[in-house]
Amino acid sequence: MEINGQVVNEDIKYAELNLSPEIMQALEKKGYVQATPVQGGAIPYFMDWKDVIAKAPTGTGKTFAFGIPMVEHIDPASNKVAALILAPTRELALQIQDELRDLCAFKEGVRVVCLYGGQPIDRQITQLKKNPQIVVATPGRLMDHVKRRTVRLDKVETVVLDEADRMLDMGFVRDVTRILDLVPKRRNLGMFSATISREVMDISWVYQRDPVEITVRADEQNKPDIAQFRLDVERNRKMEAMVKLMELGGYDRVIAFCNTKNMTDRLAGLLKMRNISCQAIHGDIQQRVREKTLQQFREGKLRVLVATDVAARGLDIDDVDAVFNYDVPDENEYYIHRIGRTGRAKRHGVAYTLVSTITEGIRLDDIRRNTGNDIKPVRFAEDGTLEPVPPKQ
Repeated sequence: MEINGQVVNEDIKYAELNLSPEIMQALEKKGYVQATPVQGGAIPYFMDWKDVIAKAPTGTGKTFAFGIPMVEHIDPASNKVAALILAPTRELALQIQDELRDLCAFKEGVRVVCLYGGQPIDRQITQLKKNPQIVVATPGRLMDHVKRRTVRLDKVETVVLDEADRMLDMGFVRDVTRILDLVPKRRNLGMFSATISREVMDISWVYQRDPVEITVRADEQNKPDIAQFRLDVERNRKMEAMVKLMELGGYDRVIAFCNTKNMTDRLAGLLKMRNISCQAIHGDIQQRVREKTLQQFREGKLRVLVATDVAARGLDIDDVDAVFNYDVPDENEYYIHRIGRTGRAKRHGVAYTLVSTITEGIRLDDIRRNTGNDIKPVRFAEDGTLEPVPPKQ
């Protein structure tokens, strides 16, 4: 890990971070002893109200990196919103809410509310009337509440942009800057992301003051253990190949990614015809249905979750056996975030990309070159097992 360009020790235990007994009790309940590098780097600065910009791989514990100092700073007796977290998707916002509530388990009086589109706004207004100190929100829905004057941000001291690059890529730049302008008493701003884009740096330059820059590289210690394979297959044989790979590997929990909503629905339907328990998730599906589907997948009631890239980031699912790129992703970053759904929490994961056209092959070669991922070409052997594709002479 690097802090302001200097390499520092990553081996830090929570007990060394001067945390309150309530937070330590919550961490012990979850069985956590060792802080991840981004947590060990960010928590001390956040506790001292410093601005932080942190780049760390997906699945390295960024939520606790800002969540722990945020909960520590909250006065349970207050009835004002003191902390605000912006997230690009409903799923990530809900996950953050759940993790913060875990941290608040022994700190009575700290209230967290989640505001996102797709849920009746009246229900959220009712929750806001309970005077939460922490608000987790997607930018669009938060602006709806601001316009209705159902939430006040004038007492907010800490703001965090989680998955900042994704949020700005999705076109939330104007909403994010408006929200930051509505927080006149902000004491610190944290920006956490897997990649630091030009847009992220622009926001940092305007709104942060001498930010501490934390970079956690995907080294062998924190890099996910993901075996990556390329399988060339005819377009009309992709589904059969995927099912065959699932059976070969004995995978019980799989996420398959498609580029379009239509393809997502189609693949889910084809898998159901094979009596494989499966549901699709994409932006046109009602939020309550999406949440129910994700819960079923977490509980092991679904073998396959078929998704567009809306589900590629921020989902609280730690034990996915395999990821399938049914369609080769359009962006390099999509590939990274898709395969990052497996190989989490120190587990071994596997990712297969199915290639059926010359264009897809060129796209995957470009991804491999630009991301540095080791994607091994494989094929089905005569006995039905997988074997490496020999290099061209």
